Amino acid sequence: MERVVQFTGLRHLEIAEHGREPLPPGHLRVRTRYSGISAGIELTAYRGTNPYLTRTWDPEARLLREGAADIEYPVTGWGYSEVGEVSPELDGTPGLPVTGDLIWGIWVYRGTGAQTPASYGMFSRRLPPFEPPRGEAEDREILLAGLTELGEHARREGVTLFLEPLNRYEDHMVNRLDQAADLIRATGLDSVRIGIDSYHMNIEESDPAAAILAHADLVGHAQVSDSNRFQPGAGHLDWRAWLAALHTVGYDGHLVLECRLAGDPVEAVRSVPAFLKRSGA
Repeated sequence: MERVVQFTGLRHLEIAEHGREPLPPGHLRVRTRYSGISAGIELTAYRGTNPYLTRTWDPEARLLREGAADIEYPVTGWGYSEVGEVSPELDGTPGLPVTGDLIWGIWVYRGTGAQTPASYGMFSRRLPPFEPPRGEAEDREILLAGLTELGEHARREGVTLFLEPLNRYEDHMVNRLDQAADLIRATGLDSVRIGIDSYHMNIEESDPAAAILAHADLVGHAQVSDSNRFQPGAGHLDWRAWLAALHTVGYDGHLVLECRLAGDPVEAVRSVPAFLKRSGA
């Protein structure tokens, strides 16, 4: 039996015994030491605000509809960006980590790609102690090694890895699109692209639209929120210019909402598609 953290109801959690499931071919088991907890995923189950607790996902319309809930309590085994030790089931299998190795994994919830922020341990030169733990050369070496390994894995799986530049207050290594593009080109992998975020770009790029145009060949994913991290339309970002740049470079992917919500949450979410269409999406 394994021990897992599960949400048993609104604002209730427990450590529970959980049966060990068989491993699919080519998989290994990780004994988790640390797991990221997301305000937008795990804590929505804890708070009871996750829409899948009260609605069902319509894959054709790509909408949540009233009806039977997609998930119900207890919610077991949630967590992502986990660090843990490899357990011994597949010990000795060529190409896999060995028992006791400490590995990190980021889990994809839905879709054909994974996005990783350029964090590798959050640090900011704008906040105490101001000096990062490594020099720029070592930062680049570590970033390239990790990005290449993840990118090669993405290529084998037939998915795309998106590297997301973060603003200077959240990270010190990759803040702008040109920095992400330099690293991606150094990997030589077509399976790695830039995941742009309008909020971070508004802080870091002197001209966000021009940055998109300059790296048109590498833009593969786009996340939207306004200048204040609320939903598009609640701040002062120049959406017409930003969206026009995406049109110019031929971007035909999704615009993924990653933001806080100002005002009534339901109305805030409903306002986004119409606002983006008025702005040129």
